[in-house]
Amino acid sequence: MSAVFSPLAVPVSAGIGLRSPHISEMLTRRPSAGWLEVHAENYMGDGAGVEALEKLRKIYPLSVHGVGLSLGSAGGLDRDHLERLRKVCERFQPDLVSEHLAWSVADGAYLNDLLPLRYDEEALAIVARNVETVQDTLKRRVLIENLSAYLAFADSSMNEAEFLAELVAQTGCGLLLDVNNVQVSAHNLQYDAKAFIDALPADAIGEIHLAGHATNQVGTDTVLIDDHGSRVPPVVWALYEHAISRLGPRPTLIEWDTDVPVLDVLLGEAMWADMLTASIMFNRKQAARQVPASETRPMAGFFSQEGETMTSMPVLAAFAAAKAARPAVSAVLQQTEEGYHAAA
Repeated sequence: MSAVFSPLAVPVSAGIGLRSPHISEMLTRRPSAGWLEVHAENYMGDGAGVEALEKLRKIYPLSVHGVGLSLGSAGGLDRDHLERLRKVCERFQPDLVSEHLAWSVADGAYLNDLLPLRYDEEALAIVARNVETVQDTLKRRVLIENLSAYLAFADSSMNEAEFLAELVAQTGCGLLLDVNNVQVSAHNLQYDAKAFIDALPADAIGEIHLAGHATNQVGTDTVLIDDHGSRVPPVVWALYEHAISRLGPRPTLIEWDTDVPVLDVLLGEAMWADMLTASIMFNRKQAARQVPASETRPMAGFFSQEGETMTSMPVLAAFAAAKAARPAVSAVLQQTEEGYHAAA
């Protein structure tokens, strides 16, 4: 029987991906976190992890993120997998549910990757049919995430942003904007990352993901790898700034899946996202009021919009304010501050 949870809608703030090394600490310490997101496939059975999530669901708003539906499969969806996802949603009653614009199943074999599609009318019809099946089964709107890409099909008749916009128009689905994926794909495939974000239907974007990526050298080429194994880099923060400036605040998730750090590092990354959003919205209100420059105090600089560098970071100004108000900054925050200074 499904548990009954009090309404805990995902707030328009930053949350973290719940990872197994942190479950015990989340239960005992109950740190301040906007919300939690879990991978659906990790909670399709029973066991200690599922029991722990039922307890955490009473404390934190929840989002469920799928990785195995294979929405691009021409043969249709695995109905057993979809039914397991339905039961996860029924059990935990998440406010947000999302999946990837990708395929990962061929002839009944599940591949350990999220593979890209050819973006054309035929593929759009397949994905739209599968998305409608998911939404009809779950009886809810599903957010579809853009993919990190390392190659593209030469015979695509549209780009990914156009494909996603048309998918929204045909199915009424929402979008999960993974800013790190945009940066990775834009670098690898040589297109404008900001133009990609600008081409998406803003009203459809119900969630944003932030993460780190790896940089690999392949001969003379630099390839970005979406490994979710490090802090959000400056170039991704800059692109997030662009997204929030255009879209306004959105529920934002910090993803970290490899070399998972201590919990405070994830919570700290979420705090920077909230601080950056607050800075952007404050500046927007100031501009709307048209306060004379002589009556305003200087604001912290924002990220550079060019390349991999940045001029300054609002979070560093926030650190200075926090130190002035509370000199005893924890060791973890001190190390984090030093890391951001080094990145800058």
